[in-house]
Amino acid sequence: MTVSAKPLSGLRILEFDGLGPVTFAGMVLADMGAEVLRLTRSASAGAAAFSDVGGEVMHRGRAAVAVNLKDPADHARILDLVAGADAIIEGFRPGVMERLGLGPEVLAARNPALVFGRVTGWGQTGPMADKVGHDINYIGLSGALHPLGEPDRPPRAPLNLVGDYGGGAMFLVSGLLAALLQAKTTGKGSVVDAAMTDGSALLTGLFHAFRPRGLWSDARGANLLDGGAPFYRCFTCKDGRFVAVGALEPQFYAALIAGLGLTPEEAPQFDMANWPALHARFEALFATRDRDDWAAHFADLDACVTPVLTMGEAPAHPHNAARATFVDQGVIQPAPAPRFDGQATPEPERPALSLDDALAAWRA
Repeated sequence: MTVSAKPLSGLRILEFDGLGPVTFAGMVLADMGAEVLRLTRSASAGAAAFSDVGGEVMHRGRAAVAVNLKDPADHARILDLVAGADAIIEGFRPGVMERLGLGPEVLAARNPALVFGRVTGWGQTGPMADKVGHDINYIGLSGALHPLGEPDRPPRAPLNLVGDYGGGAMFLVSGLLAALLQAKTTGKGSVVDAAMTDGSALLTGLFHAFRPRGLWSDARGANLLDGGAPFYRCFTCKDGRFVAVGALEPQFYAALIAGLGLTPEEAPQFDMANWPALHARFEALFATRDRDDWAAHFADLDACVTPVLTMGEAPAHPHNAARATFVDQGVIQPAPAPRFDGQATPEPERPALSLDDALAAWRA
């Protein structure tokens, strides 16, 4: 079945321009068909903290309107936009929107069904709510950072994927959509408080379930999914590139060791005392051939062995190419996800509008 409209077509969302999670959330919502209007800082409001880096990707699919949030005329026009919006998203520190006269109570008075989506590192409440921080700080506090990296080194930051995007933006999006469904039923909007500490903590739920059963310890690199198991980690190949091995289930592990020329007697899977020796054995074997040679060798085996591609290599891989996982919109970039019937290529960044033009379009 093919549909002509994207799933969120007809929704209008105001995005108060920011960095990190609110920008990513705006992109995801626009990819799904929402009409997202970015309210950016005008020249009269002073220079922004950062230049528009990455806008070709992160700002795709939505128009921008320059506003001065402290200007009474712009303030009034923003309230007019709010009257026609389904939701707003913002990522300012707690209290900023209230000081600007644009807090949840003010906006709800103008539009009772409005969903007010907020994303911050520490959340809107708690003793650290007003503190500064970045992704690495938030996932450090939630317990999500400690298991990452090598056992004899400090934890390694996983880019800003776990806090900003996984624990922040995606929980903002899911919370916003849940609140929008509720508003459609009740006619009453609500505030979504997406904290990166909360979201990244929830992402570790499986490992909290493992702990009381003795299946997970705080020793980094000593557990099933943190590189401690020789059958779930990356290995360096002869050419200095890498393969990823994820042979967790016994049948996949059997294919792995067969592909490496080993027998079950030589390499028992769950003899944890023998894991260090097995690590060394696997390392020596994978170091004998180039990455792509190993990838070809395991291509027809259900062993969960795949190449570790760079971001530059990933778009050309046959699987990614067949699915159009990446698209070229002047800049090669990831396509929208997940897929829906009739999903279209992402639209490039739309041209800037004046505030009056934006109001006229929303009133049409």
